Amino acid sequence: MTKRRSRGDGGLHWDEKRQRWIATASLGFDPSGKRIVKRGSGKTKTDAKNKLKEVLRDFEDGLAIAPTNFTVKNAVDDWLLFGLAGRDKGTLDFWSSLGHNHVIPSLGAQKLRDLRAEHVDKWLAKKAKTLSTRSLRGIHECLNRAVKRAMSRDKVKRNVVELCSVPAGLKGRPSKALTLAQAEEVLRAAANTTLYAYIVVALLTGARSEELRPLTWDHVFLKGHPDATPPVPPYMAVWRSVRAGGDTKTRRSRRTIALPQRCLDVLWEHWENQGWDRLAAGDDWEENGLVFASAVGKELDASNVRRAFRRALKDVEGVDPKEWTPRELRHSFVSLLSDDGMPIEKISQLVGHSGTAVTEKVYRKQIRPVVQTGAVAMDDIFGVTREP
Repeated sequence: MTKRRSRGDGGLHWDEKRQRWIATASLGFDPSGKRIVKRGSGKTKTDAKNKLKEVLRDFEDGLAIAPTNFTVKNAVDDWLLFGLAGRDKGTLDFWSSLGHNHVIPSLGAQKLRDLRAEHVDKWLAKKAKTLSTRSLRGIHECLNRAVKRAMSRDKVKRNVVELCSVPAGLKGRPSKALTLAQAEEVLRAAANTTLYAYIVVALLTGARSEELRPLTWDHVFLKGHPDATPPVPPYMAVWRSVRAGGDTKTRRSRRTIALPQRCLDVLWEHWENQGWDRLAAGDDWEENGLVFASAVGKELDASNVRRAFRRALKDVEGVDPKEWTPRELRHSFVSLLSDDGMPIEKISQLVGHSGTAVTEKVYRKQIRPVVQTGAVAMDDIFGVTREP
């Protein structure tokens, strides 16, 4: 006579309602004393048993049993919701856009435990026909981080996305830099615009837009410290940015920049004009101590600066405003210094890079071998005589 299985040992039975074979296995008890029972189902006994074997194999390997209905969409949504906690809104919007517009529509319905490297390869190859290489790296990284988080929470055994390389995509919009003649023309055209002081400081110091927008007068020293030993020339302290927590992009980005004479002249005039703006705004003015503020004292956002910058370029001959962005003033700063002979090591310090690799790859346009300093070099380039 066949011995009856002990209660809770599991088994194999036909589910009339689901019209499937169900294999069950008992995996012990949870902390509350409730029995843990996992099931595998299939259209045949063999399918159900194979599903059960996967569950038992995971259990024997010391892994939690990955849910069979956990999809790529679940993994991406979980990472966006919990994996980016504490990041600023811009970062959240960036990754959410990649996840919801590219990853989930193509792979979202795929069960995560069934995701294969060939699925990712085919997806990236298809996306390479419409996206730039940089965008491809972004969507690959979005999926990679989502699956990595899921793996750390025993939703999947391994991360197949890390096994897939990113193909070359379409060429993105190349970064540009103004020539000296174009830079002079831009400064002339922008002279009567609201963004004039911003453009001058960005072009002649190389500060990032995210560093200039939150810049306060407390961090700008237009007189310097002439009584110090040795005397300290006029400077601005780039210690903040619009990033979460106010930190600069990297630790090396936190720097103090000497101000060229042209910046000094413009900033003194800008300081006076801002006083008139404060009076004109009256009770609507919000005092935030910002160097570059809106008509009512509020901090400018990226779109404000971009629109005003393109308006300032509309009368510059040979320059299409739609093809330029404020960050290319920083590119122009690097290119002009390099063309004038400053070595890349000096330039990387001025723009706050941790090393020369990014300066060389992204920003630099010409190479010359003469050593200069930032503020003095910019005065020489633009033909301005520094005041004693």
